[in-house]
Amino acid sequence: MSSVFERIRQLLSGRGVAFREVHHEPTRTSEESAKARGELLEVGGKAIVLKVGDTFRLFVLSAARSLDSAAIKRHFGVKKTRFATAEELNALTGLPPGAVPPFGRPVLDFDVYADRSILANDRIAFNAGSLTDSIIMRVKDYVEIAQPELLDFSAPAGER
Repeated sequence: MSSVFERIRQLLSGRGVAFREVHHEPTRTSEESAKARGELLEVGGKAIVLKVGDTFRLFVLSAARSLDSAAIKRHFGVKKTRFATAEELNALTGLPPGAVPPFGRPVLDFDVYADRSILANDRIAFNAGSLTDSIIMRVKDYVEIAQPELLDFSAPAGER
């Protein structure tokens, strides 16, 4: 089976989408990733796997913002959400925390929800299945290909 990085590359190339690959030192935080890519923090697409009720779902937001779990609970009508553990993430994706890209099917088996904060930029940059490989592409192309449901579930960093 091909790597997540290769599946993303094939998906984008197959659709004729322009993108840039950046190979960099391993990054663990959004701030480290932005610096390694030479991009503003806001351009980063933070992909988070949450268990919402009984279902794992993929949420994407600007790396400069914080997740508003109350907004997600309201939208889905559930009382509990929680981050996937490193073990669950590995079982679901084969990836370590920080390497999950903002793509569901056919790359990863998730429904994808994107916060409207990603639309404030013309580009989105993300770790593409590893801590050392990033892809930067137009947000317009990302939304067209990933087809996330657009919601409002973020707050400025530090607020919730």
